[in-house]
Amino acid sequence: MMKALRRHKDWLMIVIAILAVPFVFYFVQRPDYGAMRSDQFARVYDRNISMLEAQQIARLLSLAQAIGMSEFVQTLAGGATPNQNQGAVQFIINLLVLRHEAQRLGLRPDSSEIADVVRKLPGFQGESGFDMNKFSEFVRTVLGPMGLGEEHIEQLVRDELCLNEIKRLLAAGISISKGEFDENFQRAYDKFYVNVIRFHSADFDKEIKINDEDVQKYYDAHKTELKTDEKRKVQFVNLGLSEDQKKLTGKERIDVLQKLADRATDFTQALLEKGADFKQAAEKFNLPVHETGEFTAAAPDPQLKVDVQLGAAGFKLSAQEPNSDPIQVADGFYILHLVGVTEPRPLALEEAKPKIMDALKKSRARELMSTKGPELVQQLREATKSGQSPDVAIQKAGAKSEKLPPFSLFEEEKPKSEGKETNQGEEPKNEAPLQSKEPTNAPLPQSKGPKNEPASQGTEAKNKPASQGKKSKNEPPSQGKEPKSEPLAQGKEPKNEPPSQSKEPTNKPSDLLAIKQAVAFLSPGEISDFSPSGTDGFIAILEKREPAADADAGEKKAAFEKRLLDNKERIVLYEWLRDRQQAAGLQFSKG
Repeated sequence: MMKALRRHKDWLMIVIAILAVPFVFYFVQRPDYGAMRSDQFARVYDRNISMLEAQQIARLLSLAQAIGMSEFVQTLAGGATPNQNQGAVQFIINLLVLRHEAQRLGLRPDSSEIADVVRKLPGFQGESGFDMNKFSEFVRTVLGPMGLGEEHIEQLVRDELCLNEIKRLLAAGISISKGEFDENFQRAYDKFYVNVIRFHSADFDKEIKINDEDVQKYYDAHKTELKTDEKRKVQFVNLGLSEDQKKLTGKERIDVLQKLADRATDFTQALLEKGADFKQAAEKFNLPVHETGEFTAAAPDPQLKVDVQLGAAGFKLSAQEPNSDPIQVADGFYILHLVGVTEPRPLALEEAKPKIMDALKKSRARELMSTKGPELVQQLREATKSGQSPDVAIQKAGAKSEKLPPFSLFEEEKPKSEGKETNQGEEPKNEAPLQSKEPTNAPLPQSKGPKNEPASQGTEAKNKPASQGKKSKNEPPSQGKEPKSEPLAQGKEPKNEPPSQSKEPTNKPSDLLAIKQAVAFLSPGEISDFSPSGTDGFIAILEKREPAADADAGEKKAAFEKRLLDNKERIVLYEWLRDRQQAAGLQFSKG
């Protein structure tokens, strides 16, 4: 038998091979490589967008911010988005849609148009206009480490020109009737006389009874959420101004800060070397190392209370990336190093009891307010329908009202003595509520349209190029983040004031904006719905409205009409982008 097999082995091998072929084709499952890929970002226009391609476009977002294309970024990123990643995703998708639609419409800006715009970009301006040295240095020190080149600047400018042309085409049919304009203008500048009935959560404490059974039920239902706060400990170095240097102003102060910025960048560069040790690197730079105690995100260490961003930066560090980039504060720079992390642990019932009691009180106070508030509104409305005045109805209901000083929905502050100018023809930022950061805060024109439109360029992204110092990290920035290579903004001192935008007099209530929203469309004598406001709430009664007589009404009307048109154009553009996304068959990958 074996001899026969050996004699015919060649034929046997051929037979086995023939039998193996159908087995391979019919019985071995072909792997689904598409399903195996975990780097798919989205699908548009019947093609997959990989994470690599999405990250490349995200770098264009960082580049656009760095060279001062703030309006372009805000438009494609969906406005002043609080979530950077969400804004980056919108930018990526909208840029893909814009390029597709520009090609479909045959929009091709010529090279002379592109060159003119590049020469006017804020990031490349010197004392006498376009500065070629700044442009060359930016290309060398910023674009190179990001994996980009000059052609990417031209590409972004081409995209902006196409976007502007599409805006112009969409705006061709937009107009405002005289009746619509007059109604909105009067609502904006009329004087509102308002009474407010306030609800405070503390007023309901006596009515709230919480027993041990309630605490136990809450604990059982939320056991996984009831944990101690994560704690961290960091070391840090501080490159700060001396007492004499703190007194410097203008260019002298900027020059000193720039030297500190360069030194801070050199220090972070040293930390990137293989096997680098934070303390040893600090010794080489003659920098004392300070160490904090354990602190939480809500309660930073006293040594980090110099600036709110220091505590937050400590919680962004990880074992893989234990060192921060230079963090600019009013008088210098900090670099943090993660020393240790105390992970959260589950709380025992007795430990969690104070938190549970507080949560139950707040929850039940909100429930009581949400019940009693509308009941009081209904009671007051019925009383006023029967002919009673609002004041009498309030007294009979046993409530107390607060008379607010007269206000306009669209108030203006007198210009400051410094006479600061607005950027690039923007309108003043001191008007409420249309100039607020949050688009939903605007009860005036376009209030009946979509509420997710961004505010006009009141909140610019960081659009000034940095001082073109050394890069602290040579890898491209992660999606949606700006380049971190330049700690000091070009030609500007750090802003020492807090980031609050509205500088209203202290005698105005903190919830004035919410009150304005509540009464914006009321007629005199009408009562608003109950409005929650944080842990409290209010009911607003519009007593009367008086027209405002202004000497400069003509200028106000012209500016107001432009604002109305801008709002309408913005809404139309975002509706167009949303429609084009749907037409592109946009689908995001799972996760």
